[in-house]
Order: sequence, then C-alpha cells, then structure tokens
Amino acid sequence: MAFFNLRWQDFLDILIVAFLIYRILLLLVGTRAMQLIRGLMIIGLIGAAANLLDLRSLSNIMGRMIGALIIIIPILFQPELRRMLEELGKGHLWKVGSSAQEIDQRAEQLTKALLYCQSQRIGALVVLQRDTSLKDVWRTAVLLNADITEELLISIFWPGTPLHDGAVVIDQGGIVAAGCYLPLTEKTDISRWYGTRHRAALGVSEMSDSIAIVVSEERGEIKAAVAGHFSRPLSEAQVRKLCSHYFSHEAKETNFMERLRGELKQQWSGGDKNA
Repeated sequence: MAFFNLRWQDFLDILIVAFLIYRILLLLVGTRAMQLIRGLMIIGLIGAAANLLDLRSLSNIMGRMIGALIIIIPILFQPELRRMLEELGKGHLWKVGSSAQEIDQRAEQLTKALLYCQSQRIGALVVLQRDTSLKDVWRTAVLLNADITEELLISIFWPGTPLHDGAVVIDQGGIVAAGCYLPLTEKTDISRWYGTRHRAALGVSEMSDSIAIVVSEERGEIKAAVAGHFSRPLSEAQVRKLCSHYFSHEAKETNFMERLRGELKQQWSGGDKNA
C-alpha cells in the first residue's frame, strides 16, 4: 500500500506545511482576510457538495467563482497581505510564543503608563482582552495593532486628544484599538459617584472575561473590574502584579480569574456600593 511507502522526509514535509499554515492563520486572525478565508471555505464546501450530488450547473458556478476570487484577493486585501509579509520579515512567523523579556517589557510599559496617568490625574480605561473576543467593541474603533509603550498610551489618554474619551483594548500581543466605546453596566446598586468610564469598565467585564483597569481623574485611583465587580484602589505593587500576570502564560490557565480575585481578595469591594 502507498502508506507503507512513506519516507521520514514525507512526515517532516507534512509537519512543516502544517506549521506554516497554522502560523499564517494566526497572523490573519481578526483581519478581513480571515473573514475571506471563511467565505472561501463555505464556497469550497458548497462546490464539493455540488460535485458529490452531480449538480453540474452549481458546481460550474462555484468553480468559476473561486477562480475569480483568486485573482481579486491580492487586490482587495493588499494591506493584510503586506502586514503578513512584514511579520514574516520580522521573524514573527517562527515564534511559538513571546519571550520572557517581551512579556516583562509589555507589563512594565503598561504599568508605567497607568501609574503616570494616576500621578497626573489623567482619566484612562484599559481593557485586557482574554478568551472572549471583543471584536464587536473594537471593530468600529481606531485599529492600531501597535506595540505597548508608555508614551503611546499616555498620548492616547492625554486630555484633548481625539481618542482620550474611549477605551484602549489590549491583548497579549499589543494594543489592538483605541477610542473604543463600551457597553455600560445595567447595575442599579453601584455608587452614584461612578462616572461613565467606571460604568463602562463594569459593563465590559460583565459581558466578557476581560479585565478592565480604570484610572480616575477625580480621585487619582486605579481600580480593576473583573466579572462585574470592582476592586478597591490598587497599590503600585498590585498594579504591577496584575499586569505581569496578564501578559504571562498564567493568564491562559482556566483558574486564572479565580487566582486573580484571590490575590486581590483583601482589596475587593464585593457589592461595589462604596465609591
């Protein structure tokens, strides 16, 4: 049988091709190109079903459609393809995960930005995206796909800039988008001193497993919203630990949120009734 004629090089070939496809798909996640791939898969399935059922007209239409799309794709999705090639040139295609140095740097840059906003009484709202995608929130905002730097975050939240009133959505790879408008909490038992920024932080933490960090410009406090609950004002050490935990691989563990709330337990305000 042909199976027994396989060489060790064939297995290596299959593994390399599978790895390349996987890494390319990771680069395309969250882009319009990924939506196109899903559409092509649907068209392919329809075409395969048409061939199987001997539906000649439908099969012919699907075949011609795929042929036309192959020509149109490079034209319509030039930005996404350029970004993918840039990532390939930077060597990101081969990275299995972020290095410890990159993780520490992202956590440190976010921590510095939050502490600076606190010291200068600059209002800020940062949402740390986890397993639940916040695409419905940031797809209508200003997409950045930028590295996390203290200077960039401060400039976004600086009073008077076009994006300072919205939230910044961050994932473990960097800044996804800025100027995001979040759903407000529907809770009626929270303190009347909470403004729109705090209510938005609670709202996004209720609709997802994200962590929302708020800097109050009135009180100069930093609070975290998790699962619809606010912490009490966080110290510098707690802010640093929260950011470090998020960017580390620990954030992917199923019990991450429980452990996070456990570490902040002494500072947690259960009913959120106190400002």
